[in-house]
Amino acid sequence: MSKKSSSKKTGALIGLCILLVLTLVCGFLGFNGMPLDSRGLYKLLPWMPTTNAENWPASLSLGLDLRGGVYVEYSAEKPEEIEGNFDALMDGTIAVIQQRLTDKGYPESTVQKINNGTGIRVEIPDVTDPQAVLDLIGTPAELSFRDPDGNEFMTGKQVQTASYFYSDGDHQVAFTLNSEGAMLFADMTAKSIGKQIAIYLDNELLISPTVQSAIPNGSGVINGMGSEERARTIAAQIQSGALPLVLTQQKVDTVSATLGDEALSTSIFAAFIGILLVMLFMIIRYRMNGVVATWALCIYMLLLFFFIAVIPGIQLTLPGLAGIVLGIGMAVDANVIIYERFNEELRSGRPARAAVRAGFKNAMSAILDSNVTTLIAAVVLLIYGTGSVQGFAKTLLLGVIVSMFTALVITRLLMNWFVAVGINKPALFCTVKKEEEKK
Repeated sequence: MSKKSSSKKTGALIGLCILLVLTLVCGFLGFNGMPLDSRGLYKLLPWMPTTNAENWPASLSLGLDLRGGVYVEYSAEKPEEIEGNFDALMDGTIAVIQQRLTDKGYPESTVQKINNGTGIRVEIPDVTDPQAVLDLIGTPAELSFRDPDGNEFMTGKQVQTASYFYSDGDHQVAFTLNSEGAMLFADMTAKSIGKQIAIYLDNELLISPTVQSAIPNGSGVINGMGSEERARTIAAQIQSGALPLVLTQQKVDTVSATLGDEALSTSIFAAFIGILLVMLFMIIRYRMNGVVATWALCIYMLLLFFFIAVIPGIQLTLPGLAGIVLGIGMAVDANVIIYERFNEELRSGRPARAAVRAGFKNAMSAILDSNVTTLIAAVVLLIYGTGSVQGFAKTLLLGVIVSMFTALVITRLLMNWFVAVGINKPALFCTVKKEEEKK
């Protein structure tokens, strides 16, 4: 054996050992949890703080059908006397509801448009008093302008519009007032140059800009927002406070936590059995490559649940679990295509290393075609779907992306390492005729 081949074998063996240790450690943490510190960071060292710590599986955002809670649907209507764009008012109303729920201790609640943008659906997990939450949502937004001494001098009734714009490298909010508001604001800004005028929404401080000059015409600008997201949020909240929509409750329902726990445990058990059967089939059908597929599938699941835990906006729901299982199917499908092409190359007499290269090359177009079409379907569902449909689309989209990575990168790496350490006899991968095996 040459020094070069010996070095490759040693490097491959070390790589396999390192990856195996990482897989086992991450798998152990996935089943048993990992404490987070007070900043939400992983507690990797003993001296890191653990204030308000919780195990990282608890950081998985569970949807209403798994955690239990309440959901309510509203139809939205703009009163005739109110001016302004309906879509902008709807966005502002959603922003205010979301902020209220966050302030009241429901940060994982979701608020979204339904019925082609004419209604609102609110989902709030872990609710102990549904009526109190419904009262909180249904209360009209109250916007208050207060002078430097904290006295209210104007309300949202005097505001006509509020919108975001970008100018001279600064994210800003522009607003216009009606005639009554223009007079009040002109008088107050003239007396408050160099001082702060505070804007409150539902008695919570929204922003307190400093008056640079008198504003006599009822059109003002708030600059120095810092980011586009903050500026858009402030504009939507000001406009919603000024021009509230009338919400009419159409549907309300609750899901018990017990039902959610039972659904979660049953779904996980079913998924676990299905995954074990798939792994067993792959090992029986593809032998050593089945072992590679099983290993890659474990890495896929660890990566997928890690991303679900850390990426904002993804909630694990029953349809989401279906999206995960479908993603697992896509990952296995990619491996099947690769192994079949690999086996074809082995049977034709190619060495194992060359068969790996040719197998991936021949399988690439089929893998990309199947995954891209699924990605397109997931994106369409994500854009046009609502509620649980979006939950399914998000996990499916993430699952397909992760499955492509594990199939094209992890699986290839493992196959090359297995071949490099000497696991390269055709009979270890597929059934071959004796004449072919002798070759």
